[in-house]
Amino acid sequence: METATGALSRVITRLGVLLTDEYYLPERMTEEIMFLQPLLESMEFALKKLSNTPTDQLNIQDKIWARDLSKLSDDIEDIIDTIMMMPGMLNESAELSLVRRLQAKMNIIFQFSTDRHMIATRIRDIKSRVSEVRKRCPRYDVNLGVDKPTKPTVDPRLFSQYTMIKDLVGIDETRDELIKILMGENGMPSQQGKIVSIVGFGGMGKTTLANAVYEKISAQFDCYAFVSVSQTPDLNKLFKDILYQLDRNKYDDSINETFVYEQQLINELREFLQHKRYFLVIDDIWDISVWQTIRRALPDNDIGYIIITTTRNFGVAEEVGGAYKLKPLSLSNSQKLLYRRIFGNENKDNIEDIDKCLNKELAEVSKRILQKCGGVPLAIVTTASLLASKARNEIDWYDVYNSIGTGLSDSTDVVNMRKILSLSYYEMPSHLRTCLLYLSVFPEDYKIEKDRLIWMWIAEGFIQCENQGKSLFAIGDSYFNELMNRSMIQPIYERYTGLIYACHVHDMVHDLICFLSSEENLVTILNGVWYTSPSKLFGRLSLQYGKEDNSKPLRIASLEHVRSAVVFPSAFCVMPVLRRFRVLRVLNLQDCDLSRGYSLEYLGDLFHLRYLGLCATHIAQLPQQIGNLKFLQTLDVRGNNMFSLPSTVVQLKNLMCLYIDEFTRVPNGIGSLTNLEVLSTLDITVSIDIIEELGQLMKLRVLHILLFIGWSGRLVECLSKLQNIEYLYIKIFGDNQWDFGGLDAWVAPRHLCRLDIEWPCWFSTLPARMNQSYLLDLVYLSIAVRDFGQVNLETLGRLPALRLLKLSVDPKNLGTLGGFIIGAGLFPCLVLFQFGGSIGPIVFQQGAMPRLEILNFEFCVQAARQITCNGDGPELGLGNLPSLQDVKIYLRSRGASKEEVRELEAALRHAAEIHPNLPKHQICG
Repeated sequence: METATGALSRVITRLGVLLTDEYYLPERMTEEIMFLQPLLESMEFALKKLSNTPTDQLNIQDKIWARDLSKLSDDIEDIIDTIMMMPGMLNESAELSLVRRLQAKMNIIFQFSTDRHMIATRIRDIKSRVSEVRKRCPRYDVNLGVDKPTKPTVDPRLFSQYTMIKDLVGIDETRDELIKILMGENGMPSQQGKIVSIVGFGGMGKTTLANAVYEKISAQFDCYAFVSVSQTPDLNKLFKDILYQLDRNKYDDSINETFVYEQQLINELREFLQHKRYFLVIDDIWDISVWQTIRRALPDNDIGYIIITTTRNFGVAEEVGGAYKLKPLSLSNSQKLLYRRIFGNENKDNIEDIDKCLNKELAEVSKRILQKCGGVPLAIVTTASLLASKARNEIDWYDVYNSIGTGLSDSTDVVNMRKILSLSYYEMPSHLRTCLLYLSVFPEDYKIEKDRLIWMWIAEGFIQCENQGKSLFAIGDSYFNELMNRSMIQPIYERYTGLIYACHVHDMVHDLICFLSSEENLVTILNGVWYTSPSKLFGRLSLQYGKEDNSKPLRIASLEHVRSAVVFPSAFCVMPVLRRFRVLRVLNLQDCDLSRGYSLEYLGDLFHLRYLGLCATHIAQLPQQIGNLKFLQTLDVRGNNMFSLPSTVVQLKNLMCLYIDEFTRVPNGIGSLTNLEVLSTLDITVSIDIIEELGQLMKLRVLHILLFIGWSGRLVECLSKLQNIEYLYIKIFGDNQWDFGGLDAWVAPRHLCRLDIEWPCWFSTLPARMNQSYLLDLVYLSIAVRDFGQVNLETLGRLPALRLLKLSVDPKNLGTLGGFIIGAGLFPCLVLFQFGGSIGPIVFQQGAMPRLEILNFEFCVQAARQITCNGDGPELGLGNLPSLQDVKIYLRSRGASKEEVRELEAALRHAAEIHPNLPKHQICG
C-alpha cells in the first residue's frame, strides 16, 4: 500500500505543477489533466485508509487493486516527464512582448505536433484505465469511511509481561541497576517522586524489564498498578484499569457506572493517589499527547512515587523524562539464552559444556547467528526456535543463518516476531513507511550514508515539499531523524563531532522490511537468484550478489519498467546494459568497476534520471550527452580519474548535489546551476572568474573550494551572498604561509555547523560574530588567527555546540603572554582540542572541558617556567580533564638546553601517567 500511496501522491502533486503558469499546455491537454485530478484524489483517500491495515489482514482484491493503481501512477508519471521534456513546454516567454509570445506559442504548437498524436493516445488510455480502476474501488469493498483494524487478534507482546523470571537471561543485573536509579543505594522508596522511561528497539525486552522491577519492589508501596497503553489507547478504560488495580475492593464492576467521563476519572485518580506512596508502570506509550494526558492524572506528592514507562520512541522518552536506554544482551548472555531455548534448561548456563557437545561448524555458525541477532532477546528466542526444530546439522543451521534478515523465512516464530516489529511500522505515517521500506535496497549489515540515502529518497519522489521555506533535503533529514527516534534505524556517529553521518538497520528490521517490500513490490532484491519470468514487473532492482559462475548480464524482459537500479560490486557482472532501461530514476553503481568494458554510451538517453551515483567506478570521463538529463538532481563522480566535467553539465538546471574530486575541473557557466545545495570540491585555482559565478549559487549549504592565497579577498564578496552555508571547507595554495588570507571581512552565516579553513589562510583577528549568541550550531572549527588572546579563547569556549577545535595562533603576536588559562565552564562539549603555535603552556582549571578526550598542543620549553610548578614540572591541570583519553604534547626547544627539555618531557609524561584514566600519551621534544 505504501508503494501505491506514495506513487499516487507524487502524480497528483506533479499534475498540479503542470497546471501552473510555469508550463504552457494546449487547452485540450489541460482539460484532460483536470479530469484526472479529482479521480486520483478520491483513490488516494482510499489507499491511505488501506495503508493502515497490516499486509496479512488485506484481502487479495485489495492488494490487486493497489498494485494496479501503483502501476497506473508510474505510467502517468512517465507521461508527465515526457510532456515536461518536450520542446517549448516550459513557459519561459511570460515576460516577452505580445508579438514574441504569439510567435513562441506558434513554435510550441509546431514542435509539439510531431509527438501530439502519441501523447494524446497515451492520455486517452490513461483516462480509460483510471476510470476502470476507480470503478473497481467500491466493487472490491474498499471502505472509504472506516479504518480497518490495525492490530493482530492476539498481541504477541503480552507474553513478555508474564515470562517467568527464572527463564530470563541477564535480567538480574539490568533490573538491579534500574532499581538503584529509582530508589537509590539503600533500595528504599524516597519522599521524592521519580520517573524513568525505558526506551529501546522492538523486542529488546522493555516490558520484560519493567515487569521484573515491578515484581521486585511493588510490595514496598501503598498501592501499585501495571497497565499497557498500546497504539490506539482508550484512556477511559486505561484509567479504570489503574483504579481497579490500585484498590480492587473499592473499584469493582460498578466503576463503569460511577465514572463515565475522562475528567471524572482523572480527578478520582488524583484524589486517590494524593496521599499515597504509589508505583505505576505505564507500558508501551506511542504518543507524547497520550503521556501528557496520563501525567495529568498522576499527582506529585510529599510521600513519594515511582512511575516507569516504556516506549520505542526516543522523543516520547525525552518528554517523559529520565530516559533509560535499554542495552543489548552481552555475548555470554546471548549464548545462554540461545542454548537454553535450543537444548532446554539442563546445563542451561554452562556454555563451555554445550560448546563441547557441538562440533566446530555448529559452534561457529551459532556465533555468527548471535552476531546477526545483535543482543536483541526477541531475535535470539525466535532464531533459537528455528534451530531447535532442525537436526544438529551445520547445513540446516547455516540455512537459518542465511535466511535471517532476508525476509524469506515464514515459520510461526518469525511471523510472530514480524508482528511485534510491525507494530512500530504501522504506527508510522505512510511517507515514513515508504522511506523505511526503501532501505531494503541495501544488503544487511550495510553502512548506509545518510546524505546518500536522503538524495535517493528525493530522486524517488518520496519527499514532497510540504513546508514552505524548507528544502527537500531538510525534510528528508527530518524523516531520517524520525526513523531514528522510532528505533527503526540505528545511527552511526562521527567520532569527534558527534554528528550522525550514517545508519545501520538491525537484521530483524531488515528481515521485516525485505518481507514487506516484497509484498508491496516496492523493491525486488536479486541476490544470486535471477528472475526470468516475462510476466514479472520490476519497479526497483537491488542487485546485491551475483554467482561467480554466471558472468552474463541479467535477462529480464520487463526492464523497461524499472525505475531504480542499485547495484553492488559483487553483482555488477550481471548488470544489464543501459539501453534496456527506459524510465530509470535512480542509477547507483557506487564502487562498481566500469573500466572492464561497461559502457555509459546510452547514459544520455535516460532522461527520467534524477540520481546518478558513479563514485569510485574507475571512469575517466562522462559522455557529453549527460546534458540531456534535464531532471538530474544528484551527480556523484568522486573517487575517479576524472580531470574535467563535460561542458554540457551546466545544462542540468535541476541539479542540487554535485560531488567531484578536488582536481576535477568544472566548465564555465557553473553559476547557472542555481538549485545547487552541495558542491564538493570546486577548484577555483584554474580561473578567478569562477568565483564570480559561485556567488550566484544562493542555495548552497555545503561548499568545498580550493583557491590561491591572493584570491581570498575576492572570495569574501562571494561568500557574503551565500547565507545558507552550513559546511564550508577552504583549502588555499600559496608560497608564503604567513601571508594574510584576506577573509577578515567575511561574516559567518548563522547556521554554520562546520568551518574548516586549512592553513596558510590566516585571519588577523577572530572573525566577527563568532560567539555564543550567534553561532549556536557550530560543531567543527579549524582556523588560524594571528592576533589571538585570552579573551578570544574564552569567546570560543562559550560556543554551546563546539565539539572539535583545531586552532593555530601566531606566536609573534603573543607579546608577553606566556600561555592560556581555560577556566571552569568553558568548552562544555569539546571532545578534540588541537592547539598550535609554539605558545606558552595551557592551564586547565577544574570544570573546564568536561568531555575532552583528545588533547594535542605545543608550547615553548622556556615559557613553561612562567607557570606554577608542583615539584614535578609545570602544573597544566591535566587531572582536571575527567574524560581525557589521548595526549600529545610537542615541546619547542628553541633557547632551552637539552637537559631542560628532557626534564620537562619527563615531568609531563609523569603527569599523564598519574591521570585516573591512564590516557595514551606522547611527549615529543
